[in-house]
Amino acid sequence: MPVENIKVPDLGDSSDVEVIEILVNEGDSVQENDSLLVLESDKAAMEIPSPKSGVIKKILVKVGDQVNEGHEIFAMDIEGGSEEAPAEEKEEASAESESAADEPASEADSSDSEPAAEAGATSVETIKVPDIGGDSDVEIIEVHVAVGDEISAEDALITLESDKAAMDVPSPKGGVVKSLKIKVGDKVSEGSDIIELEVQGAAPAPAAEKPAKASQSSAPAADKKAAPATAKEEPSLAAKQEAFAEEAAANKGSRIYAGPAVRKLARELGVDLTQVNGTGSRGRIQKEDIHEFVKARINAPATATVSGGGAGIPSVADIDFSQFGEVEEVAMSKLHKVTAANMHRNWLNVPAVAQFNEADVTDLEDFRNAQRKVAEKKGVKLTPLPFLLKACAKVLQEYPQFNVSLHSSGEKLIQKKYIHIGVAVATPAGLMVPVIRDVDKKDVWQLAAEMAELGEKAKSRRLTKDDMQGACFTISSLGALGGTGFTPIVNAPEVGILGVSKTQVKPVYINNEFVPRQMLPFSLCYDHRAVNGVDAGMFATRLAELLSDIRLLMM
Repeated sequence: MPVENIKVPDLGDSSDVEVIEILVNEGDSVQENDSLLVLESDKAAMEIPSPKSGVIKKILVKVGDQVNEGHEIFAMDIEGGSEEAPAEEKEEASAESESAADEPASEADSSDSEPAAEAGATSVETIKVPDIGGDSDVEIIEVHVAVGDEISAEDALITLESDKAAMDVPSPKGGVVKSLKIKVGDKVSEGSDIIELEVQGAAPAPAAEKPAKASQSSAPAADKKAAPATAKEEPSLAAKQEAFAEEAAANKGSRIYAGPAVRKLARELGVDLTQVNGTGSRGRIQKEDIHEFVKARINAPATATVSGGGAGIPSVADIDFSQFGEVEEVAMSKLHKVTAANMHRNWLNVPAVAQFNEADVTDLEDFRNAQRKVAEKKGVKLTPLPFLLKACAKVLQEYPQFNVSLHSSGEKLIQKKYIHIGVAVATPAGLMVPVIRDVDKKDVWQLAAEMAELGEKAKSRRLTKDDMQGACFTISSLGALGGTGFTPIVNAPEVGILGVSKTQVKPVYINNEFVPRQMLPFSLCYDHRAVNGVDAGMFATRLAELLSDIRLLMM
């Protein structure tokens, strides 16, 4: 079969279009008009069909590449032997069949008997992650199969999500799933084990290799040739939608065919893809299907229960506020959307309890003000925050039950031997939480300098991923804004967060008289699954003691 390079067809006015999904693997047999890959422009996502039938020899692009019209995307062995083949080829094929018929009977018997003997045999093969474009440590966000499932070739096994895109990993063969080697949340690379698959029938003997190949290639060809004829008799779009809805309802949690851009849109809009009717090729869900689904839910009667609130909670119905006056739709920033999703997740999952207390910081404030000249010489601003960091680090050392995370199984705790503390920082783009590492090993001046540096990086949006990971505990301070108290949301997988409000001057009864003292109100919110109320009360009391007498920080 001749090898041809398949190129990107006319894309209209689009240029530098991103490859978001590759739908075939090297060695796959494809038919004319089978989808090869998915491209996404600013306007739309589109599938590129194969102009010819054949076998994929080499994939010349990877997910994330940008292509234009004429860009080479695949090298393909073009399928021959069609009905329109030249007379010479037909004669050659006839001659070959005649010579094969003249072979000794014993040889024919041997070639016939071996496949027959092996037809019922089974073998267990380990299916591995194929080439994923050079990416490594890619997270598994979805597992589409379970032990005991019977699957076909090209059925999706798992969905991977990298920094660039999400992608389905198909099965190269059909069979029965014997065991799973992965789970949701695992990170894999090319060659990582996915499943053990029991494959029906062993490979035929070498002597029968050519006939087998011929029969295999002819069968799909016949199927594919028959496909266009049946396609003309497809039901209407409405009937297809209705049938898909019935199938999805009866088979909830089955495999979903959707590209990364569609999955991302669904996550952003809170749409359950199992409830969406896919109208694309082979039932693939498209962006238009998501939009239609959301539109239908918005226009549904107010009495209807709308899913999407999480944990079975009905979502709040959308209201046309323009009927009451002038309105404007303002898009949420990416950071805002990420923060909202995290807060919602934590609010639903963490049974949080709040412990309120206040600390007499009169002496601390006197000491801090006395150090202003020293701070100026060091080139740092000495705020109450470094003292809060030191005090929290010491209490975390004394009460290590706060320095843990719950394992996803809910059956064990991860005890941390380090103390990293996150500090919430308000920026024009939204709330960010840079992390100060090894707080227990640094003095107040070091903490002040590091906090100032991270604060500036946060406001200029120069924080890296590493700058915001690994916290054991978080401090959220509204001291500069006022207020008497608040209950911050625990930032899981942490189990505690400190909410600090504005210092207030209050009369305190000391030595038989009321004297004015500067009192710092704070709240300790904690995950009651990991921390009990007694420990939380002792934590808050000890923190108040340390802030009231900073000399205790040195002991």
